[in-house]
Amino acid sequence: MIRLHNVVKRYGTDVEIGPVSIDLPAGGIVGLVGPNGAGKSTVLTMMGRLLTPDAGTIEIGGLDVHAAPTRHVAKTVSILRQENHFVTRLTVRQLVGFGRFPYSGGRLTQPDEDKISEAIDFLDLTDLEQRFLDQLSGGQRQRAYVAMVLAQDTDYLLLDEPLNNLDAQHSVQMMQQLRRAADELGRTIVIVLHDINFAAAYSDYLVAMDDGAVVVHGTPDEIVRDDVLTRIFRTPVTVVDSPSGRFAVYHRTPPETAHPPVHPPSDKETPMPPNDSLDR
Repeated sequence: MIRLHNVVKRYGTDVEIGPVSIDLPAGGIVGLVGPNGAGKSTVLTMMGRLLTPDAGTIEIGGLDVHAAPTRHVAKTVSILRQENHFVTRLTVRQLVGFGRFPYSGGRLTQPDEDKISEAIDFLDLTDLEQRFLDQLSGGQRQRAYVAMVLAQDTDYLLLDEPLNNLDAQHSVQMMQQLRRAADELGRTIVIVLHDINFAAAYSDYLVAMDDGAVVVHGTPDEIVRDDVLTRIFRTPVTVVDSPSGRFAVYHRTPPETAHPPVHPPSDKETPMPPNDSLDR
């Protein structure tokens, strides 16, 4: 399980993320959704120990990620940020090999090579493993980065907008592969997503943020509703039923009818489920 308790991050005197307190279930896919600037990526980055909170604690799999030794954390949780730029020319296999650094220290053993091959095969990159990254399409390159964190062989994967710059076909393929990783490999995957429909279709649990706070969280059936999504994204949203599940349709809103910033619900609004109901 992932547990955030009173986590706060401040940027100067004007911007504050949190306090965020939430328990996220182990197993499956958790989607972090919300408008731009809501604090999703900041929270994910703090969970991955790439950013230090100004207050609060974060536990992943029972490990305090900001107090435990770096190597212990790296064997528990892996993270992929949006900005992935290597200045060195690397092949796909070399890139994926970086995921084994917490175990190998840079000296790959046969078990490391086996894990690299497993990740490459799982992401359907076998025919491309000797190709250089700059010879790949955007979708292929993104799969290679995900294979790198998969090769790290952690129970928890944190992915910041893995669909960024992918077209519809490659976005579907990416989400299908992440769904397989959760189901077949037993991984817990936390993903920042901008597309609510992808989040709803592939996630087991959704956390909606706005203005640095968690607004509401629950199953897709609890979150993907006209009133909830309209309030979160500040634009009219209509949810329709389709053969594949609920589908959110957005449309233009005149400036005079735009919704004000959303804040956590009061007692009269949709209550959040109790924390003990999240442990599954």
